[in-house]
Amino acid sequence: MAKPLSSMTGFANSTVQTELGNLVCEIKTVNSRFLDLTVRLSDEVRFVEPKVREIIQNHISRGKMEVRLNLNGEKKSATELDETALEQLLNLQAQLTKKLPNIRSMSVSDILRFPGIIVPLANDRELFEKQIIEALEQSLAMLVSSRHREGQALSKILLSYCDQIEAIANEIRPRIPEILQTMKKKLSDRLNEALTQPLSSQSSLSREEINDRIRQEVTLYGMKMDVDEEINRLLTHVNECRRVLANGGSVGRRLDFLMQELNREANTLGSKAVAIEMTDASVNLKLVIEQMREQIQNLE
Repeated sequence: MAKPLSSMTGFANSTVQTELGNLVCEIKTVNSRFLDLTVRLSDEVRFVEPKVREIIQNHISRGKMEVRLNLNGEKKSATELDETALEQLLNLQAQLTKKLPNIRSMSVSDILRFPGIIVPLANDRELFEKQIIEALEQSLAMLVSSRHREGQALSKILLSYCDQIEAIANEIRPRIPEILQTMKKKLSDRLNEALTQPLSSQSSLSREEINDRIRQEVTLYGMKMDVDEEINRLLTHVNECRRVLANGGSVGRRLDFLMQELNREANTLGSKAVAIEMTDASVNLKLVIEQMREQIQNLE
């Protein structure tokens, strides 16, 4: 069964009622090459930051992501120091100071920002932690669902671009033999006009031998200008794009590589162009491939 495609763009929020007030979880994501995670927590929930990061990394693999967990309500300032966590932190600082005497001591703000130092004054801290995780997982489920919906929409757009690339290639392909034949005839006529008289008068070559040499050169040039192989590879890459999209999952990097290969074939088609039709096809292909590449940047 195909895995769903996932966009890297999404938004979700959820609210869970706790004894300390309403706990609001908000998540925003945009595209990024890797997982770039920013977690912003109010003091009351900072003690669960390591677990929050672990849960997020189990759900999301790519994207620039911002997570906010805030406690709203009259009891928002209901916090206290965790004496045990504070003592452990100070012991670690003392050990480091022995090894690195010139190290700067932590300020009060440094200590208070450390996860687990400030804890909520909840009657049931274990229950409060479960409620925090519940809010996070609700938002993550909504986020993943929205990213899948957008991924599905992007898949349809990318498949339409595949159809456009295929149509351009199939439109120019039948005309290539005629274009090459016309080009070779013009080249042969010009070579005959330019070389037959000088070569006949200055060498022992017969006219037939000169014509054979011209035909060889024209044939060799025609082979170099033939783009049938490039069009075959172009269509092969398009079919691979369709296969990757059909299989789903994390396809962003794979499709990005295929865009490089498609662009390479379109550039070669342009460099071998001997008629305006081939040049136009190359330009149109590169425009569609660039539009496709921009959309792929949003896929996980």
